[in-house]
This record gives sequence, structure tokens and C-alpha cells, in this order.
Amino acid sequence: MKSSIHFSPKDMINASLLFFVVHGAQVGVGIHGFQRIVYQDAKQDAWISVILAGLATHIVAICMIKTLEIYGSNDLYGIHQEVYGKWIGNFFNVIYILYCGIAFFSVLRNYIEVIQTWIFPGLATWFLSGTLLLITIYAFTGGLRVIVGVAFFSIMLALWIIPMLLFPLKYAYTEGLYPILEADISSILKGAKSMAFTIIGFEILQIIYPFVKDKENVKKNVHFSLLFTTVLYLVLMLVSLTYYSEGKLEKTIWATLTLFSFISFPFMERFEFVAICFWMLIILPNLCLYLWAAYRGAQRVFKISGTKFVWIFSILVFIATVIIQSRTQINTINTQFGHIAFYIIFVYPIILLFIAMLKKKFTSKKEQNNEKV
Repeated sequence: MKSSIHFSPKDMINASLLFFVVHGAQVGVGIHGFQRIVYQDAKQDAWISVILAGLATHIVAICMIKTLEIYGSNDLYGIHQEVYGKWIGNFFNVIYILYCGIAFFSVLRNYIEVIQTWIFPGLATWFLSGTLLLITIYAFTGGLRVIVGVAFFSIMLALWIIPMLLFPLKYAYTEGLYPILEADISSILKGAKSMAFTIIGFEILQIIYPFVKDKENVKKNVHFSLLFTTVLYLVLMLVSLTYYSEGKLEKTIWATLTLFSFISFPFMERFEFVAICFWMLIILPNLCLYLWAAYRGAQRVFKISGTKFVWIFSILVFIATVIIQSRTQINTINTQFGHIAFYIIFVYPIILLFIAMLKKKFTSKKEQNNEKV
């Protein structure tokens, strides 16, 4: 079964912009406190876990790109229909739509919690949720090129935050990294798995790939973006390990934000307030891309219009953000979603590539036999 995909010329993008799309989708609320989660598993060898998680993204990205190349100008939703057939394929598509929806909700709810904890404890959840949803809807209605533009500017305007990490290094001590390889390999691998919630986002490639003009340049831009993200997380982890005393990191929920809280200028005492407010620009690509990816699937499976989908989606997310209130509930969702994301993003693409290659081989032999007959 061949799936038809309709492209609008105004939605086509250059492969070079994939650097900003992939990195913009990967860096979000997880960066606020991933250090504690990984440190609980790998202790001072947590930086090795970050490297392994980064390597895993490159391996999975290779599998994703090879699968996409087999089916030419089809996205993941179309590939599901071609590999499994209409009904089973749509079942997998619905699962992926739900995944995008949960990812969207998780990013939104975690950011709201950060704002309420650090800056405005009395600000209502419904107000913050509604405001962020309206901003996301506004960007979404502009189309894919506007969403990619949001990702581009979010990265370019946020680069100034990276040099701020030099301030905590004044109080760093390298003893926090020793002894190296004290943790066993299973603990280090477990720490790498714990990075799943933080480092996901690059799977958006499976949806945006058909909209790339120069597909021959996809690989280098995607891998460069993944490398940049891995280096960023590695630097953050190394700074945190050398800054926090032994055991302190395990008790610090938002390690990155706490690092910023020690930065002050004569004209600005609470730098973390600026960083948190500015972080809205950083999570906006997360929200827009997951919303767009969910819409692409819903459009294919349910034939729903963009306007109807975005409002139904937003109302459901709004209700969920208001219902989920406690830190325990949010943490449980993060943990469970991290486990689910690991299998959907790091395991399933490898299985899908294997199935796609087998089907291609079987189809090629069948076509050859038909030609002989």
C-alpha cells in the first residue's frame, strides 16, 4: 500500500536547519536537573553515562535515517502503514501520537512547576498553562517554517547562557570526579538509560524528514546537532560533579538552576530568575515540534483539520496540567515516561529498521519473480 503525502512548498526546509530542529527538540526542561537522576545510578562516573547516552543517540539516528531512506519521502506514520498495513500501522501511529502528547504535557508541566517553585509560588497553574498553550498555538498555526524559525532563534538567543557556567567553576574541585570507573558497568549503563527523558527529542527527525529539500545533507547536520547536545550535557555534568560536594548533588533536584543561583552581578542579584524566564524561549521549540508531530499523525489517521486538532489537543493538555499538581505526581510521570521513551526512541527504531529491511528484501525477490514470469 502506497501512502500519499501532500507537501506545501512553503513548508520545505533546508537540511542545515535540522541542526536547530534536533537540538531545539532535545534541550528542554530535562536539562534543569538531569544530573541528580544520573548521579543516583553512576555516582562520580555519571559523566561516562552521559557520553554513552550521546553515543546511543547517534546509533539510533543512523537506524532512523536508514529506515527513512528506504521509504523515500514518507514519514514514520506512512512507514508504519507500509510496513504493517493500514490497521496495524494506524495502531502504532496512535501510540506515537499519544507519545507526542505525553511528551508535550511533560515539558509543559515541568516548566510550570519550575516557575511556581522558583519565582511565582502563588501563580495559578491554569494561568501559566493557558498562556504557554496560546503561545504554542500561535506558533503552530504559522506552519512548519515558523516552528523551525522558533527553534533557530531559541538556540541563537540562548547561547549567552553557556558562558555563565564559568562562574561555578571558580569553586570547583576535580576530586569530585575521582575515583574514575568506581561504579560497575551495569550502574553506568543504568545511568545512561536514565538520560532518556533528558536527551530525547531527536526522534522528530522521523516526522520532519520528508520536508527536507536536500536529503543528502541530512546525516551530517543531524549528527553534528546530536554531538553539540551531548557536549552541552557533558559539560553541565562535569561542572556539577566538580562543584557540588559529595552527596549534595543527589539531594539537589534542579542542579543546573542551583548553579545559576550562585551567579550575581552588580546590576542583577538573582540571575536564576532571568534564566528561568528566558527558558520559555528554549522549551517553546519542544512544545511546537511535539504538537506538530502529533498533528501529522492525527491528520493521517483521523483526517482531522489542523484547527480542530490543535484545540482538542490543547484542551486535553490544559485539563491534565490542572489535575496533576503535586511534585510526587509529576516525578512519577517523568519516571514512567522516561521508561516508555527509552523503548520507543532507543529500541523500537532498531527493530523497525530490521523489519523494513526484511520486507524490502522480500518485496524485491517477489518483484524479480514476477518479472521472470
